Amino acid sequence: MRPATIAVADGRISAVLPYDAAPPHGATGRAAVVEDVGDDVVLPGLVDTHVHVNDPGRTAWEGFWTATRAAAAGGVTTLLDMPLNSLPPTTTVAHLGVKRDVARPKAHVDVGFWGGAVPDNAQDLRPLHDAGVFGFKCFLSPSGVEEFPELDQERLGHALAEIAGFGGLLIAHAEDPHELAAAPARGGPAYADFLASRPRAAENEAVTRLIAQAKRLDARVHVLHLSSSDVLPRIAAARREGVRITVESCPHFLTLTAEEVPDGATEFKCCPPIREAANQDALWQGLADGTIDCVVSDHSPCTADLKTPDFASAWGGISSLQLGLPAIWTEARRRGHTLQDVARWMSTAPAALAGLSRKGAIEAGRDADFTVLAPDRTFTVDPAELHHRNQVTAYAGRTLHGVVVSTWLRGTPILRDGVLAEPSGRLLERNN
Repeated sequence: MRPATIAVADGRISAVLPYDAAPPHGATGRAAVVEDVGDDVVLPGLVDTHVHVNDPGRTAWEGFWTATRAAAAGGVTTLLDMPLNSLPPTTTVAHLGVKRDVARPKAHVDVGFWGGAVPDNAQDLRPLHDAGVFGFKCFLSPSGVEEFPELDQERLGHALAEIAGFGGLLIAHAEDPHELAAAPARGGPAYADFLASRPRAAENEAVTRLIAQAKRLDARVHVLHLSSSDVLPRIAAARREGVRITVESCPHFLTLTAEEVPDGATEFKCCPPIREAANQDALWQGLADGTIDCVVSDHSPCTADLKTPDFASAWGGISSLQLGLPAIWTEARRRGHTLQDVARWMSTAPAALAGLSRKGAIEAGRDADFTVLAPDRTFTVDPAELHHRNQVTAYAGRTLHGVVVSTWLRGTPILRDGVLAEPSGRLLERNN
């Protein structure tokens, strides 16, 4: 953290200079345009590698227009779209083309795509990789949508061997189906019953099996939305043994607790679930010591009617794309962390995960993507002010620290004082 002048040319950072340095002249010799943000903080634009845009096919749930507006309003300048909950899912090159055609005219921020690994598409993985997806998502337990089936251990091994063969990345929803089947399953509005139905043992077992497969095949894997702190020592030990594994968690696991979820409040439902306060403390320790690499939203919205008061039948997913930065900053500052930590967790590390070498830092050569934050200003979350298509959120009524004053994409403001510019985002490909 320091005062500085950031010089921008042709959409890239050309230099980071002392604050009192004379602004450089452009190639034409004309004086540079200077934007002074005063005492606000300039962060690298956030990179959210876990977003369900659901477009096309379930656009009533979200969509590229609304999702990328919400991203810009929350300081996110790059997002990667998950391969499921849209129709078609991103499991073939043709389906990827459909996604890109839909996203191109609607993107307010830069957008990239994950591919999907499902039981019947092993022959499609290398073509998708060559077409520029950033990696491949799989489920180790049922996904909730029939068009994206889970991988059993045998099929996981086949897919992982194929992906390792071309140096790709597999990202996994890690819950073990046998542990889930053995857990008590009762419907109704009681959150305690829902929590019991998604035990930590399901995550612990699935991650343990994933580590074993990655070690056997020397494959690169990433654990999505970790909520069980029990498995952190296993992950740390695997890394010491040379296993190439990274881990993310999400704002809802780090800022919300099971003890505060009211019965029937299914806006808090997600899988894996929000767990107890003691578990949350251990997740923060995992962030602090580097076992957890990054914090991303797992923005997974739906229409309001699907959030029934029954935790068993309600759609599982939390909408937080616009609120992740202030939610994490509010809790991080309370726990003694800095904005430098937040920038690392929410920009630098996700960019590194996806291989986005032009994103994730304020240094010469990177894209001039910035989030200008007023870190001490507070606001109370009003769902009506969210840009998500469906304004359902577990953060309603919460007072948070950190107001996004402006968001910049390649040196151009795309949000300023709450006003969004026309779409200017680009579609990204791996290593490009």
